[in-house]
Amino acid sequence: MNMQETPAVFGTEDILRSLCNSVTKVLSIATQSQIHYSGMVQRITKTCLKPDIGCFVLFDGGFSGLVVINFSAQAAMELYESYMLSMGMAKDELASSHTADEVSNVMGELMNQIVGDFTGKVARELQTHITQNQPKMLVLNKQVMLSVDTNLDKPEARRVTFFTGRNNIFYLELAMDRTEFIKLNDFEHGEAPDPDELMAQVNAQAVTPPPAVNSDEHDDLLKSLGM
Repeated sequence: MNMQETPAVFGTEDILRSLCNSVTKVLSIATQSQIHYSGMVQRITKTCLKPDIGCFVLFDGGFSGLVVINFSAQAAMELYESYMLSMGMAKDELASSHTADEVSNVMGELMNQIVGDFTGKVARELQTHITQNQPKMLVLNKQVMLSVDTNLDKPEARRVTFFTGRNNIFYLELAMDRTEFIKLNDFEHGEAPDPDELMAQVNAQAVTPPPAVNSDEHDDLLKSLGM
């Protein structure tokens, strides 16, 4: 008796796993350290920015959603210092506090690299296209509830715990519309970017750091979040 082959289905957890792998890949290469995440994922009802550094980026296209990463001061400083030292920066030239603009700029650039790697995998593996906005980074001293500014019919949200090389903790939160990708036809995945090329891109962008957000833009962002 011929058994009909069950088509492959890719859901929220598969997309989340792909995003988590982008986080570990980009941060491990950029900081020359081992980043890993928990094998357990939390189902949550709301995404929020939390102290000490919160970063978020919206994406849209084939599916819509929001990615939030909340860094503790210790995790942010470890990633920042490891990244800058791997670029050849002298330790005495580094910022000494997580509230420094330089730290926020670096963490924002790493966030940009993470989501860029993720959108590339979405195009290759799911054969759809998503776009991202510029990551927003805030240094916080209190929790801020952040709503998804996209039209989600059946929103789903997940939180994953990450660990740095020194076991400092940060959290990734993903909110997106409930969706499934069902594989209809076989196709070949495009080639993934070479890690050495990714590192070269990170290094090139580190030579010219991204401009800091001016105070007016920062105030407008805080006002839009109700702060």
